[in-house]
Amino acid sequence: MDDSVRVQRFEEPPSSIEFESLIEPRNAPAVFTGCVKDWAALAKWNPSNGGLDYLQVFFFFFFSSFNSALLIVKSERAGSCIVEAMLSRSAPVFNGDLRSHERIPLPFSTFIGYCKQQNQNKDHGHDAHSELEGHGLTGPNAEHGDDAPGQIYLAQVPIMNVEDEERVQLEILRGDTELPAFLGRKPLASINLWMNNAEARSSTHYDPHHNLLCIVAGRKQVVLWPPSASPMLYPMPIYGEASNHSSVALENPDFSIYPRAEFSMEYSQKVVLHAGDALFIPEGWFHQVDSDNLTIAINFWWRSNVMNCMLEHMDAYYLRRILRSSVSISCVVCSSNQHFILKVDRQRDDYSGNELDQACEEMDLKGKELQHKNLLELEPFALQVLHELVSLVHDRVNVSDQSQPVQSTFIYDPAARVKGECKEVATANLFHLDDDPVAKILSTLEPSTLQHVFLAIAYNFPRTLEALIVHLLSPVGAEVLTRKFDEMDQQITEEDRNKFYQVFYGAFDDQFSVMDAILNGKESFALQAFKNVLDKFMGVNLDGPKPKAGD
Repeated sequence: MDDSVRVQRFEEPPSSIEFESLIEPRNAPAVFTGCVKDWAALAKWNPSNGGLDYLQVFFFFFFSSFNSALLIVKSERAGSCIVEAMLSRSAPVFNGDLRSHERIPLPFSTFIGYCKQQNQNKDHGHDAHSELEGHGLTGPNAEHGDDAPGQIYLAQVPIMNVEDEERVQLEILRGDTELPAFLGRKPLASINLWMNNAEARSSTHYDPHHNLLCIVAGRKQVVLWPPSASPMLYPMPIYGEASNHSSVALENPDFSIYPRAEFSMEYSQKVVLHAGDALFIPEGWFHQVDSDNLTIAINFWWRSNVMNCMLEHMDAYYLRRILRSSVSISCVVCSSNQHFILKVDRQRDDYSGNELDQACEEMDLKGKELQHKNLLELEPFALQVLHELVSLVHDRVNVSDQSQPVQSTFIYDPAARVKGECKEVATANLFHLDDDPVAKILSTLEPSTLQHVFLAIAYNFPRTLEALIVHLLSPVGAEVLTRKFDEMDQQITEEDRNKFYQVFYGAFDDQFSVMDAILNGKESFALQAFKNVLDKFMGVNLDGPKPKAGD
């Protein structure tokens, strides 16, 4: 794993300057051991030390025992003690998709009572199903006799919310917590309470803000993935209500539907947090959180510097720039295959070239005198590559009569052909390296070898080169070829570069149509890469679902 995305660990909290200059800009997670150990909440809310009684009595006392003047003021805000309890039929997994759960309004003190009851039932070998059922909290399908989960979850209950103050429900708890000093200059978006009465797991998702997760009681295990691992996690469609969630249930993934998910854990990191610890989760990082029984946490969200600096009138440009960058990366990934090795018969390294000359004479109808010196000067491997390419053309296209000019429009289609009979030219998949033998061969060549091979073909077998480029070069082949040309341009002099392209394009009857053919193939490949980006990073499939057999 790249060191740039590895989780950092700090035994002492950083200063605000250190955090802003060394930690936050990395956009990688960081664990701060014991960062919030001095919070009053750690002692007062501890379930093992009367913390549940404190929370329950504290709220009752606050709203019932103040003098009448204060009572009037506070009674106006008594509704803020009504929290939303999250219920999920997939418990102990709680999914952010609105279709997978429901939220029930519930007095916070009542929730604390359920937590206490859950503890007592656990001690006596019972569960809290009957108690929850009495309050209509056993889930939406309880009437069907299903085994409804005996647990509820308070997720993202606002203690402070800048954008929507009316949503704030538990502001009174803020006095038992403190803003970590290194966040002192951050414009917070919200502070939230997370509390579960039994073991729970939040589904894999990312947050739209930077996040500092602070553990008050219990223990959490957090699995983290960088944004670059999004394709392995199959993010839900960008236009959906749960666009920041993964489509994959990682506790029981179906690899037949989500094959890339099989490799998701290779990109993950795992951290365990105890009471007093804090975890910085940068925006966009996918995370899955497992919480022990009666775990309490507070989190702080704030907008990143990047998001703060993005002006709305620039959004269209940023969108195009980011998509363009993602498409370029996708092109590189899709047009390379590190596991592919060109299969060359090394026993033929002493290949004399007579058989090659005979085969290529049949392919070349231009009548140009062969330059045997050029061929014989090739290295054995380059000579073998030349033979492989010529053989591919010979096997796939019969060019016994190639008097027709090159088509001006590039369409990778067997119907677009030179005069004569074409065999099966189209590959099974025009955009995958493994399915295109020409692209596979080109991808393994060093730039210097490619230069020598193409010069030899252009000098000696120009009609073969024309058939290769115009009729056998698929979109992935065009992408590989142009990338190899770019690599070659970086390694040779300007004089040699000009000579190469003069010879290469001079072999064609219509140089401009050939350039169009290569560029059109490259753009066709980029379009497929763009679709891949939308599918893997945005959860959007422009081609729609694949038809089933028989449709």
